[in-house]
Amino acid sequence: MSFSLKALEYEQVDRLVGLLNKQLPLHGSGNFPTLEVTLEAMVRAVKSALKEQGVELRDVRLNGSAASYVVADSNIDTYNDVDLIFGVNLDEADSFKRVKEAVGESLLKLLPEQVSKIRLRSKMMVDAYVNKMVKVAQGNDCWSLMSLHNEGGCNVELKFVDKMRRQFEFSVDSFQIYLDPLLYYQTHSNVAMSKTFFPTVYGVSLYGDFEEAAGHLKEHWIDTIQPEEIRGGGLLKYSRLLASGYKPLYPAKLARMERYMCSRFFIDFPDIDKQGEVIEKYLAGHCSASRGTVECARTCYTYLMVLHRVIEQSTVCLMSHERRQTLRFITQAACACLKQANANSSCGTSSSPPISPSFSPSKKNLKLNLNLRNNSNTPRNPRNKRHSNKDYKSRVSPTARPFIPGQQLYQCQS
Repeated sequence: MSFSLKALEYEQVDRLVGLLNKQLPLHGSGNFPTLEVTLEAMVRAVKSALKEQGVELRDVRLNGSAASYVVADSNIDTYNDVDLIFGVNLDEADSFKRVKEAVGESLLKLLPEQVSKIRLRSKMMVDAYVNKMVKVAQGNDCWSLMSLHNEGGCNVELKFVDKMRRQFEFSVDSFQIYLDPLLYYQTHSNVAMSKTFFPTVYGVSLYGDFEEAAGHLKEHWIDTIQPEEIRGGGLLKYSRLLASGYKPLYPAKLARMERYMCSRFFIDFPDIDKQGEVIEKYLAGHCSASRGTVECARTCYTYLMVLHRVIEQSTVCLMSHERRQTLRFITQAACACLKQANANSSCGTSSSPPISPSFSPSKKNLKLNLNLRNNSNTPRNPRNKRHSNKDYKSRVSPTARPFIPGQQLYQCQS
């Protein structure tokens, strides 16, 4: 597939400048101080450190929801995290080690001046500020990821990519924006930007046509290509888009697309422990800014019920008891969200009234931190005591299934 470049308009470049100049706190563990840095400073520090380590750098791109924020009109005013892609050469045996060293050195340079750096090493900085590291070197994939921790949930993810087979899930998150022209302009130009004079910054949509993908973003359409190639099938992101009011562009192929997503999800995460872990991490990444509040409960509950509906209606690759086990976990996680939020509301920690779920929680004692995998890992029933579908459906009231995007799923208590 060919990808056409599109020069950004002034308004989009202006949003990009505002994003790069925004102060973003990076929180360290233990006694390490919070780093208040701009994205521009982070990019320049990493570029400089890569050069010092002898790592060949091709370009730097903004990716994911932050890139969609720049491309979109005013209908998108936020982003979940910031993805930065550094195109590098990782052919040498120690390339990954040098990339890790470069990230640590860049964090050292970003420490406040009053902090003594005599005994600090790059490895210590990585251990303190990086909350997730991924290394992939197989087949058509050769890349690494380092996620810098932000307690508000807006993590800065640094991806160092030599080659990556799949870099997007849906058309609305397929945008990448080249940052090098803007960084060069800000370094060498003394003329302030205006509508008649601003740098040429290019964007690209890996979905294919840039204008078509931008139209999907504006009109809140869902479309993708070959969802079976996406790790996890894109199932979690697809459910979040539905819960946010997005609609499938081609409803006729919806059933087939959902089956592909569910099949790939259960191939990549075959047991309840792995499924629970990935769902919990996804919730933490998209609800952590307001964890424990009624607003977070509404978001999590809506999302989990959409996920419940998609898995229930489109899963064809699981045994019936495995399917029920996964659905039970999702139901319990939704109950835990609501129970925690209602507890905070009753204690006066939330200004919003408590909310009532439209289904009854399981009789099991639910953990409120969503770590429910052990509770939901139920052994198989003996053949003579196997639950029927009627017994299972009685646990969830008809008001919770099937789910229609936009439907009200919660009611405030009087």
